[in-house]
Amino acid sequence: MFKNLFKSKNKQPNFDLAALAVDMHSHLIPGIDDGAANMDESIALLAKFDQLGYKKVITTPHVKNEVYPNTAEIILNGLNEVRKEAISRGLSIQIEAAAEYFFDETLIANIQQRNILVFGDNYVLVEYSFNTPPVFDDVLFFEMQTANYKPILAHFERYPYYHGSLDKLTELRNKGVDIQLNLNSLCGHYGPAVKKQSERMIDAKMVDFVATDCHRMQHLTSIEQHVNLPYFQKLGQLPLKNKLLL
Repeated sequence: MFKNLFKSKNKQPNFDLAALAVDMHSHLIPGIDDGAANMDESIALLAKFDQLGYKKVITTPHVKNEVYPNTAEIILNGLNEVRKEAISRGLSIQIEAAAEYFFDETLIANIQQRNILVFGDNYVLVEYSFNTPPVFDDVLFFEMQTANYKPILAHFERYPYYHGSLDKLTELRNKGVDIQLNLNSLCGHYGPAVKKQSERMIDAKMVDFVATDCHRMQHLTSIEQHVNLPYFQKLGQLPLKNKLLL
């Protein structure tokens, strides 16, 4: 009896998703990328975010060459439709939209034309290829920052060519690039190598934002089921910037 009492007294509380307040990387606008397939799915995901305690979702559809040739108009029109449907179904959670921009040659043109969807304090979410390291990314980040955009690199832990080292991460953060980590990386959702890299990042205190990168309900339920893991507790001790987006 005393042993069980001692255990319960020292048990650490689960990581509080509600304390994040804002999720800034997801794919909830129906039918325009590999995220929600239809409006019912979008609303179900928003309702789950609400249940988990989030106050706001900033959804970020892919903008990627011919694969997902989304424009600001397509994204914002989709956002308006989702907002109207959410209100009609009684949801009060805030929803905004930006984009997840693929790091390629078309991005410089969009930057120069100021054709970029931003969120918060002029933040822009970008992603690298999962297959090959970026070329001239320092030039692209310089162009972004010169144009007064604040880049956030999505899910650094998922790029296999950086696994086992934080050198690139250090370089990027020294240049003023913020780093976002996927919560499901800590759950093992993307495999053990990604999980290990995400733990390295947390140990080094090199995470600025965390997000669900939600494409489907499994992403949210997996996080919900793993918030008691030790590295979620460590994550909760970092000065994350999510709340600044409220």
